[in-house]
Amino acid sequence: MTGTHRPLLLRNVRVAPGGPIIDLRVADGRVAGAVGPLPGEEVFDAQGGTVLPGLWDSHVHSVQWAVTRRRLDLGGAGSAREAVARVAAAPPPAPGEILVGYGYRDGLWPDRPDKSMLQAALPGLPVMLVSNDLHTAWCSPAALALVGYGEHPTGVLVEQECYRAVAALPPPPADRLDRWVAEATTAAAAHGVVGILDFEFADNVTDWGRRVRDHRVDVRVACSVPRDRLDEAIERGLRTGERVPGSYGLLEVGPVKIFADGSLNTRTAYCVDPYPGMPPGAAAHGLLETPPDRLAEVMAHAARHGLHPAVHAIGDHAATIVLDAFEKLGCPGRIEHAQLLRAEDFARFTLPGLIAGVQPAHAPDDRDVADLHWRGRTGRAFAYAGLLAAGATLEIGSDAPVAPLNPWDGIASAVTRTDDDRPPWHPEQAIPVAAALAAASRGRRSVRAGDPADLVIVPWNPADVPPERLRRTQVLGTLLGGRWTYRADGIPAADQEAGAETRN
Repeated sequence: MTGTHRPLLLRNVRVAPGGPIIDLRVADGRVAGAVGPLPGEEVFDAQGGTVLPGLWDSHVHSVQWAVTRRRLDLGGAGSAREAVARVAAAPPPAPGEILVGYGYRDGLWPDRPDKSMLQAALPGLPVMLVSNDLHTAWCSPAALALVGYGEHPTGVLVEQECYRAVAALPPPPADRLDRWVAEATTAAAAHGVVGILDFEFADNVTDWGRRVRDHRVDVRVACSVPRDRLDEAIERGLRTGERVPGSYGLLEVGPVKIFADGSLNTRTAYCVDPYPGMPPGAAAHGLLETPPDRLAEVMAHAARHGLHPAVHAIGDHAATIVLDAFEKLGCPGRIEHAQLLRAEDFARFTLPGLIAGVQPAHAPDDRDVADLHWRGRTGRAFAYAGLLAAGATLEIGSDAPVAPLNPWDGIASAVTRTDDDRPPWHPEQAIPVAAALAAASRGRRSVRAGDPADLVIVPWNPADVPPERLRRTQVLGTLLGGRWTYRADGIPAADQEAGAETRN
């Protein structure tokens, strides 16, 4: 059902960074401009706060993020032994369930994970530990048997084996999982998020269509299509950017996700130079998931049917191959991550319709791993200033659950190049606050009359706030099509009750 909202007057609000403080009306789901109060309308006094375009997280794995919020956190574990000790101290799984942990980074570990370590600590119990970058699943023998890899020698599954194993986990009941995902959208709205690009490995159009019918969903969703569902999407007539019928205006068809390579932490990102300490051979350079000819073939097949390719490329050699394909095809699309680039490839990101989907929160998270495995090349790693200077279009995402679904974390990392007490890492690659906000807002830089009322209100002026405060931003309120999805002083009861019915 489509609901209506009474007009809302935002009083004493600054419009965009550095703008004047005015009264701003929202009506019929859009910004109506600066006008005086009307009888009976809702009034919100922002007390000099700033209204900004609502934030988008342009790279999310929605189900994994929702489930991870309920899993054992292994972040910060300094070794395989420490990770096992945390697992052993956790409550055991219920009968018929599997203990799942997440968030470890083994790129700097002094010891190697192995299934025998989990078996020794938790004999006979099914345990799967998923790495922070989602490219490795470390399994106990019982878990390996459950997901079809019972004879695996080490229990450490990477890349496609990892994806298949995670997909084979016994899922929670569908209604419970949908509720978890919907609740995660409400948590995102508290950070000013109005939309996500969902790269879950699933039939996202169908799954999100069910969620918006049955639950309160507090963000818009661009529903990507996994490569293995491409032909099905073509048969259904799905086209990137089109609204999904019956979704109350909340859903649109996203791009087709294709993998060119692996990840840095797993040492499978496909690079020109070999990884230190790796035996000579092709594997020393990482893993090319999709050969160049096949990549161009799949991209062309998608583009012919109106589906834009979104290609995962982390290593510099992978990025070159993907850019070659985009140049050859001349189609719009995305390169996801673009973490390490050759100097000559920056300017190639100006291809018409090409977007660099980047995750700045990964830069401080991965700086130590990059310094080790990409030694001598990190000046062109996570190189957002270089991309902007070349004329690239950036969109910021979190890759949740790899990083928290909180755009302020990514915005702050893009501006400061650090998230701890250490000096900025390659500060020459920092970008201005205004550019980071635009990249986190699908390119919107201002709030104008007639715009959709997808807005976030913050207590400070971004043009003046010290950069180190960005990560600690406390949102005053978030509006989605004129509907409150979050208010720091509490969402009005009427809006809470109408949440599942009022769509724009």
